[in-house]
Amino acid sequence: MDPFLLKTLHLAGVFALFASLGATTLAGSSKKTTSILHGVSLLFILLVGFAILKKPPMDQYWWMAKLGIWLFIGLAPALSKKKVLPPTVVFGLTLVAAIAAAYLGLAKPF
Repeated sequence: MDPFLLKTLHLAGVFALFASLGATTLAGSSKKTTSILHGVSLLFILLVGFAILKKPPMDQYWWMAKLGIWLFIGLAPALSKKKVLPPTVVFGLTLVAAIAAAYLGLAKPF
C-alpha cells in the first residue's frame, strides 16, 4: 500500500482515539459507544502501524516503547473511571504519551 495512505489512516485512528478519550475523561461520558470507539481505534492504530513497519525492526527498540505507550493509552479510561487519577490528569498524561509516541515514530532515537 501507499505509505502516504497508511500514515493518513494511522493519524485518522489517532484522531478517533483522542475523540473517545476526550468524551470519556473530560466529558464524563460512560456510554458504551465511547468505549467501543476507544477499542476499535486502538486496534486500528496497531494494525496500520504494523502495516507501515511491514516487518518490525528487531534490532531497534523504539517500536517496543511505542507498544508500551499504546498499552498505557489503552488503560487510560480505566484510570479515569476507577478514580485512580483525576480525569484532567489522565487526559494530560495521554497527550504527553501521544507526543512521546510521535517523537519515537519520527526520530527513531534508539
